[in-house]
Amino acid sequence: MVSEDLKVRVVVLGGGTAGWMTAAALVTLIPRAAEVHLIESEEIGIVGVGEATLPHLRAFITRLGIDEAAFMAQTHATFKLGIEFRDFGAIGDRYIHPFGTYGRPLKGVGFHHYWLRRHHEGAVRPIGDYSTGVVAAEARRFVRPAGDADDIAQAYGYAYQFDATRFAPFLRTHAEARGVKRSEGKVVAVERDAQTGDVTALRLEDGSRVEGDLFVDCSGFRALLIGGAMEEAWEDWSHWLPCDRAVAAPCASPPGGIEPYTRATAMAAGWRWRIPLTHRVGNGYVYSSAHVSDAAAADAFVAALEGPPLAEPRLLRFRAGRRRRSWVGNVLSVGLASGFLEPLESTSLYLAQMAITQLIEHFPGRRVTDADRDGFNALVDMEYDRIRDFLILHYHATTRDDSPFWDHVRTMAVPDSLAAKMALWRQTAQVSHYRHGLFLEPSWIAVYLGQGIVPQGWDPRADLPDAAALDAALAGLHERIAAAVAAMPDHAAGLAAAA
Repeated sequence: MVSEDLKVRVVVLGGGTAGWMTAAALVTLIPRAAEVHLIESEEIGIVGVGEATLPHLRAFITRLGIDEAAFMAQTHATFKLGIEFRDFGAIGDRYIHPFGTYGRPLKGVGFHHYWLRRHHEGAVRPIGDYSTGVVAAEARRFVRPAGDADDIAQAYGYAYQFDATRFAPFLRTHAEARGVKRSEGKVVAVERDAQTGDVTALRLEDGSRVEGDLFVDCSGFRALLIGGAMEEAWEDWSHWLPCDRAVAAPCASPPGGIEPYTRATAMAAGWRWRIPLTHRVGNGYVYSSAHVSDAAAADAFVAALEGPPLAEPRLLRFRAGRRRRSWVGNVLSVGLASGFLEPLESTSLYLAQMAITQLIEHFPGRRVTDADRDGFNALVDMEYDRIRDFLILHYHATTRDDSPFWDHVRTMAVPDSLAAKMALWRQTAQVSHYRHGLFLEPSWIAVYLGQGIVPQGWDPRADLPDAAALDAALAGLHERIAAAVAAMPDHAAGLAAAA
């Protein structure tokens, strides 16, 4: 057993979702290596306005030993099978980006190549009809997949839609029960080693000092340590992701049941989210302040609500981008202090979770090494860059010319990395492959096809099957999915069964 005086003293600054996720993970997963002290001030609010998540959060709470039913009850959570996008590629268009696959590969050739062949020949259903996740979402049905990877009816995942303001307190209870120490108060000074520049202690307004070996900045957009003390530069991506504000408020749930998916609806200067929970609906309008005033955005947002707001609309300000390095010296950043990519694909909690996972995998001794920092920063940068490209695609892949905002994003120059991905897709119907990280092939296919980027070619091996035989296989696949979904309970029954 590791002696207490050999543990790394980890100081987490900030008690929002990122802070308590970090503290809970460290004290649960590496309790013999880390001693965790979290500092937060109840006077400082959190950004959380209602969260839609990705399936990776399920793995996170499972690793922490958290009971799913208890988590869902505490956070008023519902199940989520994907995200519905409306009016992005063109006004009137809609599609669902599911947490799952489309069809099944045949003889080493991806399903979408066969679909494209028959699509161009005018004899195929929408590609979403070959996704169990899409069909179930459309039908408002849900059951946990059994996990049989070879069964198309089980080829989907799920995430949660929940009240973000309740998640951090839930994790706090979990973390404190496992030894996390918490201090209440604001940081008024950061003490640093004169030789190395490393942070040695944080001084609070009551005069107390908290010493540490490793400091994790979860102070949100303020970035008190990584941006303040360490002065790490911010890489601005607002020229590609111009939305820099949001107005948000919950409203009462309308009649008709709870959808097992989040909705994103394009607006004149951005887009509007809708997140159905068990007790209300979360709403927000993410917009570019260069293209609409705050007052006009608020008016458009309130006018679009399905019911009276349950709270005064909140105005949030942000900017897209990331720190050039997320770990500098003995300070690393998690969550909004590290970077921000707008909530279009529900990536905020994933990015915090990803950084926490990388911290654990690169967890240092009492003295941080270059290898620890370099490995962490390389992987975090890769994730941010890939997700950035995927989000830009949602804006750039459009024919909309009905407002200055959509004219701008449709015609803007995109990163070379995204331009290469789009060219590869248009020419060959191939998606750039990578084994690790977020948004793999099915996700790119969903957005490409959903927003009207249809390749004119496909893998030539998809031309080999006889058309009648291929159609029979496609029909059988669709019938198998439809039957499986018809046998599922509706979402409300699924929520009741999970309680």
